[in-house]
Amino acid sequence: MTTPDDLKSLLADVAAGKVDAAEAEQRLRQTHAGDLDFATLDQHRDLRTGFVEVVYCAGKTPEQTAAILKRQAESHKVLLATRAEQAHADASLAAVPDLVYHPEARILRRLDPDRKIDAPPIGVVSAGTSDQPVSEEAALTLEAIGHTPLRRYDVGVSGLHRVAALRDELNACGCVIVVAGMEGALPSVVAGLIARPVIAVPTSVGYGVALGGLAALMGMLSGCAPGVAVVNIDNGFGAAIAASRINSSPK
Repeated sequence: MTTPDDLKSLLADVAAGKVDAAEAEQRLRQTHAGDLDFATLDQHRDLRTGFVEVVYCAGKTPEQTAAILKRQAESHKVLLATRAEQAHADASLAAVPDLVYHPEARILRRLDPDRKIDAPPIGVVSAGTSDQPVSEEAALTLEAIGHTPLRRYDVGVSGLHRVAALRDELNACGCVIVVAGMEGALPSVVAGLIARPVIAVPTSVGYGVALGGLAALMGMLSGCAPGVAVVNIDNGFGAAIAASRINSSPK
């Protein structure tokens, strides 16, 4: 763990010429801070990866979630927690009042008012309204990182004219996240229409043999259109992180 004294000592060494700026930066990237009794926070993850550590609320008590977010709030402007239920939100809002809870996506977040918006936008396309919680998890995560999501929902393959009409808009995006349940066909269709990278997200939407999203996952992994990467079932957050890194790559 890096203490204030550790940081002062490092800065003094830099000022004295004992440590150059590059080495100091490397040391900071490799250090950790923010231990709690039940968790070890990675307070410098944004230095290494470009975005803060995100809190996964499932399996955590409301009190644990609130304590982690309160500690993070001391050193970070942007905060993000996924899979947050109402109890997590209630406890966390009491600890960090300027958090905002988005119940459909189960996202708790605080935006950085000084964040720079990266361009171009990132498309977030979903097959049906039932897929929208996962789509919103992706879109809200993108906004927290500093990207503009282009939301286009309920354009599944049962009405191909709907997604075909989006071709020009989606080609103007840096990449496109496509969210679908049932047979999971939409990402392959989109990838066959546009020249942008496509990140496919299978959802657990569907009857019987949809098997909680397994059919959609296998369909996406077996798709014939090139340029499609597939994340785990219902993982809108993971798709957003991948899309952000694609969009932020040097052009």
